[in-house]
Amino acid sequence: MVITEAPLDQTLVPPGLLGIDLEAFATEFGTPLFVYDEDELRRRCQDYVACIGEDSVTYAAKSFMCTAMVRLVDEEGLRLDVATGGELHVARNAGFPAERIVFHGNNKSDVEVRTGLEAGVGRIVVDSFDEIARLEDAMAAGVSKQPPHVLVRVTPGVEAHTHEFIETGTERSKFGFTVSEGVALEAVQRVVAADGLHFGGLHSHIGSQIERLDAYGRAIEILANLAREIGDMTGAAVEELNLGGGLAARYLATDPDVSVSTYADALRSAVAAHWLAGAQPHIVVEPGRSIAAPCAITLYRVGTVKEIPGVGTYVAVDGGMSDNPRPVLYGAGYEAYLPARIDEPRPLRCNIAGKHCEQGDVIVRDACLPEGVRVGDLLATPTTGAYGYSMASNYNKVPRPAVVFVRNGDARVVVRRETEEDLVRLDVIDSMVASAGSGSSGVREAKPHRTPRSDWSA
Repeated sequence: MVITEAPLDQTLVPPGLLGIDLEAFATEFGTPLFVYDEDELRRRCQDYVACIGEDSVTYAAKSFMCTAMVRLVDEEGLRLDVATGGELHVARNAGFPAERIVFHGNNKSDVEVRTGLEAGVGRIVVDSFDEIARLEDAMAAGVSKQPPHVLVRVTPGVEAHTHEFIETGTERSKFGFTVSEGVALEAVQRVVAADGLHFGGLHSHIGSQIERLDAYGRAIEILANLAREIGDMTGAAVEELNLGGGLAARYLATDPDVSVSTYADALRSAVAAHWLAGAQPHIVVEPGRSIAAPCAITLYRVGTVKEIPGVGTYVAVDGGMSDNPRPVLYGAGYEAYLPARIDEPRPLRCNIAGKHCEQGDVIVRDACLPEGVRVGDLLATPTTGAYGYSMASNYNKVPRPAVVFVRNGDARVVVRRETEEDLVRLDVIDSMVASAGSGSSGVREAKPHRTPRSDWSA
């Protein structure tokens, strides 16, 4: 990870968020604050459709999801990938067409399977033999009269050259059916033979933040060989080949910028090389990070500047791992800048720390900022549009930030900031309730429970 002392490379900032008054947004909406460039979100969706094709792009909701984002994806004509019953609920509540929903998840419950069938989702991606059995049982029970379009998720055994936590195509992955020992072929045979299920094709997602496109070529070759085996053994054709997502986003100025057109060309070339002419499947991709990440920045307020002799400088802000856990989880690197001084050199080497009770709560290690950073300064980190808000938590009982979409310099709130009242909204008060009409408020505090000393561990 290399962060230079030169002024920030402003290509990391969404174009619609340059030259506008971010301080005014911070004052109006508070900090931390996720700020998205709505036009850039739409442009990136359109770029994928232009390069991959109509009805061939599925937005991965896990990267960033809220009602406004679901509706934007709908308006741009993309499919929507959901991975849980909760994501499915948000999609349906937003009015997203069920037939354009792709239902993922490595451990769908009976309820989730039934809910997906009842909603009429367009694709169900099966991840285990247990899930196939759940689908068979649900269809036998008459949950849906329409056979679901089933894709079988395959782990092709390909290294994607990324962090192990987001590398999902190797044989040790918890996802999908491995090609080795004929497991994936057996899963397809099970789907093809099942009453009430329609085998629609294969799915493979080899990982995230992928910069080297050769990994896709190796995966496609393995999937093409599997498709031939499927045809020989079952007579079924692979109508659709969903290659997942994974295209890298650019977090640092030194990161490569892999274009969607280059990515699309690599996929098509590999399919053409390994699939028989006339038998090539419909290619589908599932971008999330590469759409959402570059479209947002996070605004923070500096609260403390601490110089430790012989160690360095900590610049502490009013957020941290509760709004961006990626640095802690994956060692992810980010840039940082002061919006009011974006054109200045950044000679101050520092760690930008969060406010949480964890030594590892550092948003940007070895960050570069202008000299003279002060308490109260507005600080921003770019490329935070994916896996920030969606992975946010209430650790240390910190309310989650608001999210705003900006268009033509105007901001609208799409997710309100949590309040301290929200932090106790789900708490259940002790059941020792005074009887009605006692004249009390109706609730009395329970007596504290004291564990006998003999029960204490030594």
